Amino acid sequence: MKMQLAELNVARLVAPTDDPRVREFMDNLDLINSLGRRMPGFVWMMDGLAPPGEENPDIEIAGDPLLVPNLTVWEDARSLERFVWGTVHRKFYDRRAEWFDALDEMHLVMWWVPKGHRPTLAEGLERLDMRRRLGDSEDAFGWDWLKGTA
Repeated sequence: MKMQLAELNVARLVAPTDDPRVREFMDNLDLINSLGRRMPGFVWMMDGLAPPGEENPDIEIAGDPLLVPNLTVWEDARSLERFVWGTVHRKFYDRRAEWFDALDEMHLVMWWVPKGHRPTLAEGLERLDMRRRLGDSEDAFGWDWLKGTA
């Protein structure tokens, strides 16, 4: 069965979405997301981050509206890597400390899913918890583990 790469990244905004401290990030979110959707190898993205000043309880994590998830599926690791490190996304990633608090625990997980599967946020959070508890494995991993298997 053909497998695709699921990715969940959780970040904590330094302020609510309508606060001036995160305005530049929020103003560019649609641009970055639409770029990702147009990239070769992109499959799917969970929609849900509400417009500034609004909340979406469907994507709220641990009762904290400042914790924001990004859940995507890609044809393969190379496609995700090209988007993350080879586009304007990299510039926003490099500036993440301006908009996001540093988290005390792992915030990224990747795992393989059957082609056509659309993971839920709950599924992604389970994989993230697995990676936090057990470290990298074929069921929940990060960039280093992925590169080590290539």
